[in-house]
Amino acid sequence: MSCTVVVPTIGRPSLRAVLDALLESIAGGPGPAPHEIIVVDDRPAHGAPLPLPDSGGRRIRVIRSGGRGPAAARNAGWRAAATEWVAFLDDDVVPDPDWTRRLNADLSGLPPKAAGSQGRVTVPLPDDRRPTDWERNTAGLAGADWITADMAYRRGVLAELGGFDERFRRAYREDADLALRALDAGHDLVRGERHVTHPVRPAGFWASVRAQAGNADDVLMWRVHGGGWRARAGEGKGMLRRHAMTTAAGLTAAAAVAALRGDRAAAGVAAAAGGAWALSTARFTADRVRPGPRTPGEVLKMAVTSAVIPPAAVRHRIRGLLLHRDAQPWGGPRVVLFDRDDTLIRDVPYNGDPALVEPMPGARRALDRLRRHGVRIGVVSNQSGVAKGRITVRDVRRVNARVEELLGRIDVWEFCPHDGDDGCECRKPRPGMIERAARRLGALPSDCAVIGDIGRDIEAAAAAGARGILVPTGRTRPAEIARALETAPTLEAAVALVLGGRRAR
Repeated sequence: MSCTVVVPTIGRPSLRAVLDALLESIAGGPGPAPHEIIVVDDRPAHGAPLPLPDSGGRRIRVIRSGGRGPAAARNAGWRAAATEWVAFLDDDVVPDPDWTRRLNADLSGLPPKAAGSQGRVTVPLPDDRRPTDWERNTAGLAGADWITADMAYRRGVLAELGGFDERFRRAYREDADLALRALDAGHDLVRGERHVTHPVRPAGFWASVRAQAGNADDVLMWRVHGGGWRARAGEGKGMLRRHAMTTAAGLTAAAAVAALRGDRAAAGVAAAAGGAWALSTARFTADRVRPGPRTPGEVLKMAVTSAVIPPAAVRHRIRGLLLHRDAQPWGGPRVVLFDRDDTLIRDVPYNGDPALVEPMPGARRALDRLRRHGVRIGVVSNQSGVAKGRITVRDVRRVNARVEELLGRIDVWEFCPHDGDDGCECRKPRPGMIERAARRLGALPSDCAVIGDIGRDIEAAAAAGARGILVPTGRTRPAEIARALETAPTLEAAVALVLGGRRAR
């Protein structure tokens, strides 16, 4: 079977159970085994060792994705794979003993038009009582379409579509988004016969309130897929309109109470709006309590969180409208590589002192805008001062660390320590640094834009097959500006060109 299994994780103890069950399935079943298992460690920083089992000689490879969310972690996993199919499992499911055999049967012989195969998910609920609100929400996974609790895709289709949209930073909607893009591209998605169990994880008192953050992700779905996305993704209507009315009633009542001061009209408004808020909240509470176990603790939780959920949902909706106000369809593994000196920071010749780092105007805003759009960021910088003996490699890295402190996380750094006469392949205008940076980010050079301030930055981009945008400064020669296919007056304008996709002088 030409298949790799990818398991993204944030280090949950349940990872061990997933891998144990997967290895048991591989060892106990006839037929070909997956080529390898790739565990993607998506913790923001190195922590305790992951709970990996003894693989018994089976290949388990661990790679890191830097804490950028499950969509980015899955992208890192499939880009590291080398097989026709990539099967994704969540780190809190348990594959059946015959999962590997059934996966092979599900994928074998599928026509080329079939881009993906979904497994079947069971969520065990208690037999001795009614399920809680959280348990019922988790049980919804059993009937959801195309969820990555168990979903296999052809690697070629993932590459064609650019993988998962990394603007989805939570485990929510990124799977439906990819499925809709696959269907829009003319591919088929089918259901297989393999099976996993998805236990209900413990959840705190405020879990249902925290889940309202998904309202921001719904805005991105709406921006990208249009108003009918819920029906196409097999989703219900949603409750945002009801939550907005409840929140409006509550705010109106609060404002009227603040304006009372003997005003009978304000008192009437406060009474009417307060009554509407109380009635709506009571109905919402009852709707959540009725199918549950109705224990005192569950009733209290439903009463309190039912009052908090509506304003939380509205707040996250507004946040999503602001965050995704100019969202465009996900265009694949987009990467922007910057020159460092006089592009991101003021040029100080042969600088080895972090205290002298000064960002260029608008640099932080430009980089943050790229991050909001899920664009990966890298720096490719000539540092001939190392070869000249003016600075050390350690000095370069200290300055780079200060750049990250001021401008935020940089996904990949590449610098050339050679001088012009060394004949290396990395010093711009040669393409080596661009090619290495793209490879480290799982992209092709053609997926990249390179932004710099002098001609050799643009020449290196052209040599690598990347897009080059020149942002002239006082040291940019007129001939370099004349030769550049694209120029922008500022760093922020260059980023706007990248996001808008337009090429301009």
